[in-house]
Amino acid sequence: MENIPNHLSKIDGQLGKLIILGFPFEELATNASFEEMIFLFLHNHLPNKNELDNVTKKLLSHRYLDEKILDVLKNAAANDIELIEGVRIGVSCLTMDMQSHRIDKEGINGALKIIASVPIITASYWRLLNGQPLVEPHLELGHAANYLYMLTGEKPIPEDVKTLEIYLNTVIEHGMNASTFAARVVMSTRSDFVSAVTAAIGAMKGVLHGGAPGPVLDMLLEMQESGDIEGYLRHKFENRERLMGFGHRVYRVKDPRAILLSQVSADIWKRKENKEFWGLAVDVETTALRLLKEYKPNRSIETNVEYYTALVLHGLGLPSALFTSTFTVSRVVGWLAHCLEQLELDRIIRPSSDYTGPSEQRWCPIEER
Repeated sequence: MENIPNHLSKIDGQLGKLIILGFPFEELATNASFEEMIFLFLHNHLPNKNELDNVTKKLLSHRYLDEKILDVLKNAAANDIELIEGVRIGVSCLTMDMQSHRIDKEGINGALKIIASVPIITASYWRLLNGQPLVEPHLELGHAANYLYMLTGEKPIPEDVKTLEIYLNTVIEHGMNASTFAARVVMSTRSDFVSAVTAAIGAMKGVLHGGAPGPVLDMLLEMQESGDIEGYLRHKFENRERLMGFGHRVYRVKDPRAILLSQVSADIWKRKENKEFWGLAVDVETTALRLLKEYKPNRSIETNVEYYTALVLHGLGLPSALFTSTFTVSRVVGWLAHCLEQLELDRIIRPSSDYTGPSEQRWCPIEER
């Protein structure tokens, strides 16, 4: 299959560089609001003040959850369906609350509807799963701040909002990854935004993609409890178990997003009473990289973004069960920008395959089998 055109991001895996719409990703991640990032991805340029005000107002106009969708989520929670699956169900139900789910009629406004809805669906379903009363959206808070508010029922402090925004900006887009590819395949059939994002969430759920940071945190907590970092890691290597938080299909050096989030997580944990956990994470990374050189000397395996994602989100007080869905709150913007690009390209994606099955089978009656 030929390469799919992509004007949104450029990844240099050898040098560890990530360019987002022409900008070094670090500049955008640390300086932009998430609303600015949304506008940039949907319009391909940074907004001026009037444009930013307008996109913010449009997002606010979509900051609600239709009762029909809420009823579906309540039923899902009553059946103890896990969070990311509940988010997928909620997103798929957005067709009930849109004029039309056909993208040629909804356009960018339809994309904004989905972007505004994902954090509301996530926070509402999280509280339903945990038997907590729902929190109404706060119309005076920004996109990231409102997400934290709806999860906890308390206005977040500015430092936590900024931390979350940097994280959301960091993971908003990353080339032709599994979930983005899933969204583009669906969109290439001239389907619709809701169908494409629903498919992408299905891919995002997998532990080899968006589900990775949760197991990273579990691993760190297990090592904290055992008190034996090197012994724990050697056991994994010697039993050929996967080491979460290390290695990437593209990067042959340290993931640049991990470098930025390591700095962000260090700042978070400086504010925490439990500074020992940060020290543990640093020791684990150092020991893991040393052992990777010992056990896999011919491979270049470095820390990836999932490792420090776990530390950032844990530092914000989010349970690991929320990690994948919080990732989705960000990445849905990238998915939809890819959908717009695929719509303009208007060519179906159909990879070829290599047949590996038998070639000389012959039919025989059932009595002879």
